[in-house]
Order: sequence, then C-alpha cells, then structure tokens
Amino acid sequence: MLQVAAHALGILLDPFRLAILTGGVLVGLVLGVIPGLGGVVGLALLIPFTYNLDSYAAFALLLGMASVTTISDLIPAILFGVPGSVGAAATVLDGHELAKQGQAGRALGAGYTSALLGGIFGAVLLAVALPIIRPVVLYLGTPELLAFCIFGLSMVAVLSGNAPLKGITAACFGLMLAMIGSGSQTGTMRWTFNTFYLWDHLPLIPFTLGLFAMPELAELAVSRASIAREGTKADFSLTAQWAGTRDALANWWLVLRCSWIGAVLGTVPGLGAASIDWIVYGHALRTEKNNRFGRGDIRGVIAPEASNNAKEGGHLIPTIAFGVPAGASMAVLLSAFLLHGLVPGPDMLTKHLDVTFLMIWSLTLAHIIGALICLLASGLFARLAQVPAGRLVPIVLAMMYVGALQGSQSWGDLYSLVFFGLVGWIMKAHGWPRPPLMLGFVLGALFERYLFISTEIYGASWLYRPVVIGILVLSVWVVVGPLKDSIRHTIAELAGRRKPEIRFDTAIGVDLLAVVVLVVALGTSWSWPWEAKLVPHAAIYAALLFALANLLNEVFAGPAPSPGSIGTGIDRPALQMDSALALRGVSPHIARVRLLRYFGWLFAFLVASAMVGFMPAVAMSIVLQSRLEFQQSWLFSVASSAIVTGVIWLILDHVFHIAWPVSLLGETYPALRERIPFI
Repeated sequence: MLQVAAHALGILLDPFRLAILTGGVLVGLVLGVIPGLGGVVGLALLIPFTYNLDSYAAFALLLGMASVTTISDLIPAILFGVPGSVGAAATVLDGHELAKQGQAGRALGAGYTSALLGGIFGAVLLAVALPIIRPVVLYLGTPELLAFCIFGLSMVAVLSGNAPLKGITAACFGLMLAMIGSGSQTGTMRWTFNTFYLWDHLPLIPFTLGLFAMPELAELAVSRASIAREGTKADFSLTAQWAGTRDALANWWLVLRCSWIGAVLGTVPGLGAASIDWIVYGHALRTEKNNRFGRGDIRGVIAPEASNNAKEGGHLIPTIAFGVPAGASMAVLLSAFLLHGLVPGPDMLTKHLDVTFLMIWSLTLAHIIGALICLLASGLFARLAQVPAGRLVPIVLAMMYVGALQGSQSWGDLYSLVFFGLVGWIMKAHGWPRPPLMLGFVLGALFERYLFISTEIYGASWLYRPVVIGILVLSVWVVVGPLKDSIRHTIAELAGRRKPEIRFDTAIGVDLLAVVVLVVALGTSWSWPWEAKLVPHAAIYAALLFALANLLNEVFAGPAPSPGSIGTGIDRPALQMDSALALRGVSPHIARVRLLRYFGWLFAFLVASAMVGFMPAVAMSIVLQSRLEFQQSWLFSVASSAIVTGVIWLILDHVFHIAWPVSLLGETYPALRERIPFI
C-alpha cells in the first residue's frame, strides 16, 4: 500500500495535474466565500469539464474544489456574520465577535490553521480506515443512526448556555419546522398552508442565512459603524495572522479531538455539516475550561473549523468503500465515478487503489494550498472589517439574496430569508439562543425517518442494542447538567427575595407569543393521521412544557443571568451561547427607527422582485439603499450596483444557467421575458 501511495503522489505531482488541482482550489475558494454556493454547486458545475480528463486529473479537480469551500466559507462568517455555508454557522458566534473586537486577522489565521490540520487529519483517517472500516459501517443500522440524532438533539442543552429552557423550547420549534411539508409516512401535507413552496419542506440555505446572517447585518445597519467596533485597533499584520496560527497550535489537543469527532461523524450517512459542527461546538463548550464561548473565544473558531474540514475525509469513506454517499456533495461525486468508469466498492480498494490514494493526496494538498492562499490574503480580507457599514450592508445583502435563491430557485426562498431574519432578530434581542433551533431543524427529518424505520424493523428492541444504550446514556448526561444549573439558579433567585417580583415586558411578550404559536400549531395538526402527527405532537408538547416553565421562571424569578455577571449556582460564570446584541452609542428610539427601516428595505426588495424581477430589484436595492439610507455618494452607489449586479448576472445566468423565477412583468409580457430571462 505504501508503494501505491507513493505512486499516486507521483501521479498527482505531474505539472498538469497539479495545475488542475490548483485550479479546482481557486474555484472552491471563490464558491466558499459566496453564501449559499458550496461544494454541491461546484461539483455540479465542474463534473462536465472532466469528461475529457483522465480519472486522476478529474478527481484532482473535483476534490481540490470540494475540499476548500469549507476553508473560505469562514471569511464571510467571521467578517460579516454571514456563514458562507451551513457548516460555518457555528463559527459565526465567536469569529464575528472577534472581528468586532478588531481581531479579524487573528480569527482568520486560527480558522485557516485549524481547517488545514482538520483536513489533513481527515485525509489520514481516510487512508488508515478504508481497509478496516467495512465491518464498522455495516454494523451501524437505523437504531444507531437514530441514537446519533438523539445525541445531537441533546446538545441543545449545552448550546443554550444560560437559558436551557429557552434553548430546549427552540430545539422543539426546530423539530416542528423540519416537519413542514409532505409527511414521510403518510404523505400528509403538514403546515404547508396550501403553499406549493412548502410541500417539499423548508430549504436549509435561506433558513440558515436568515436566522444567523440577517440579524448581524441588521445590527450593523442600526449601529452604522464598521464591523470592528470604534475604539478597537485592528491589527492586520502578518504577526497578527500568525498569532491565530499559534492559537490553533497551542490548542492542538482540541484540534485533534474535534477533527476526530468531525471525521467519525462524517462517515455516518445523513449527518450533514450543519449538525456535526454544532455537536462539536457543544463538545468544546463542555470540555474546555475558562471559556468565553459566544463572546469572542478563539477556541470557538478552532473547534468547528477543525471538524468542518475533517468531515470531508469522513464523507469519502462510505462513498468510496460502499457507494453510499454520506452527504449531498458525495451523491453528486458518485456521478463522476460513473462518468469515468469507476465503481465504488471493493474495486476501489484493490484494482483502482491508486485512484483512491490520489483522492487522499488531493484532499491533503488542496487543504495545504487553500490554507496558504487564504493565510497570505488574510490581511486584505481583515481590512474589510474596517469598511463603513453604509458601504458593506447593501452589497452583502445582495450576495445573501443570491445565496438564498439557491434553496429552490423560487420566490419562496427570498420570503423565507426575510421571515427567518425577523425571527432571528427577535431571538437575538430577547435572549433566545439560535443554535438549538438550527440543530432541531437539521436533525428533525432524520429523527422521524430513523424512528419509524427502527420501530418497524426492531419494535422496542432497538433500545437494547449496545451502541444505542451507550449513546443514550451519554445524551442524558449532556442534558442533565445545564438543566440542573438552571433549576438551582431559579431556586436561589426566589429564595433570595422576600416577595417574588412579577414583571411584564417585551421579553415576556415574546415568551407568550411562543406559547400561542404552539397552541395554534397543535390545533391545526389535530386531525392528522397518527403516524403523521407523532413526532410533531411530541415536539409541541415538549415545547409547551419548557415554554411555560420558562415563562413562569421569567415572570417570577427574572431573566436569566447575563454572561459573566453572576454565577449559575456552581463555580463557573454564566454562559451565553449566542452573540449578544450590541448597539452601543445608539439611543433606543433611533435604534427602533433604523431597525424598522432595515426591514422596510427588505420588504421593498421582495415587492420589487415580484414586480420587475430579481436582477433589476438587486440593482435598485443597492443604489437606493446606499444613497438614501446610508448617504453614500451617487458615484459609489451606482458603481457598486453595476459591478455587483454584473458579477451576479454573469455567474448565475452564464455559468450556472439558473432558472429565474418569473415576475409580474415577465408574466404580463412573455415576449420580453424571452429576451430578458431574469424578469
């Protein structure tokens, strides 16, 4: 095997194939920066170009591209709070906070280094595991996969920080959102409200961008400052970037643990990047001492980035060994196998072992090349944190519109983006952690599917399988600690007051709204068949229990402790597992006015898109928002609109050949629509 590995490295180091690999890396870095465009889109784009390449060059190109989108996706996550892909959502919490503190260069350096080390670890694990992984993967059945989902959901207690009641309630809401659409067992239309867009479930991309990115841009638009807070001295020097590298190397044990977890979970089909990163983030929170996660802890960047890149090697294990894709990108990659006459399975470990090792070397070299390119350009990227909000917000919003449209390429994607942007802002402003909602959403459909399959095949005996028992015990241990701390805090608060204080404010109003939504959801789903409402009703009843407990807790005991202000009942500070709302220097009245105008611009964009088409609406949005809202010059407003719109049109229309949704103008004048397809 060592001889074959050396031979495969020699093949890859051929100047032509090395140039092909580098070209794939550059394409992947660009796609990773643009929200919503990731490995799946890149693979679909590049596979036709491999038709005239040999299999070695073809997989060098494809894996070179796919493996580095998870490196560059941290750039918008750190600088703008906009995850370049769903796998970078966890990086937003601490990475964006570090950028606000003027440490964008350090955060980027730590992220690149962790991504490099995690990617190499995943490639090494792939090389070592392929000969021995077959019996392990074959042993994992639906009960074990269901147990993994339960363990992932148990992480919501950790990801809720000092508000576990709100976090568990949010996770139940996430499960309910995952149930929207056609039921997997009965075909029942659940909470679709007679809308065709919701029949095939909510797309993940607009949901993620709305929940995590929209509130960050809203905060930037309201504060009217640069990303780095005023008064912070941002260091963009090479020394600052290497400081982040040293941070990653100093936390080598954390990198190793998170890489291992990411790579192993990456081998499990169905557990995507969105859930793996949050599981790893929760692990780091539970195990790292003296952490300030959610408030600018460099380890909050290191942990998810290490796992995010290590999982790529894990994804390839079942894909190569059994032809079972571990994720959407691997499903697309299987078509490349067929195109080049390769059959995943035993042949890839015997007859085509050189191609397999070339894939491993491609993963390794792509991560090295991609990390070096990004590290050398970190200073340029980090300087974006000093650009005034008035110049950034309209342009980044336009890129988010493009990313959201990749969900299903319909108007519903844009509506979902704005709706969940509003939900995300309300949650952030009132102390509701957003990561649990995300985790419940991404694991909900898998949980329901594996639950029914396991029950149909094994009955109740699936609970007694050894691996299932071990994972369930671990899940209980993860949940008990945070809940116990919250109960002790509530009891201590009530015991310390002679007379309980009863209060009512907007936070209580949000708590009441959550209860009302749950009651309405229960009423609208009461007539569904038993199989269709089993999981949704379990989520509703659990959410009602914890929502009412949270409501009573906040009415009588007061809000949860602010981060670092008081203890949680044990000897450690309270934790906030979400970025805190920071509008320093802005009066409440001005903040409300600017926030209303921000969402007003979003709704105006939706109306303009529906009336005259997506591209004209993007162009008008950038010009008018830059000039009228942020008082930029007409020259800058028009020039930025022309450049951004031109790039978007070139990429979406001429490269990806997107099917543009039809506007009212296009429906009224079909002949005009034939000449201008984006109206």
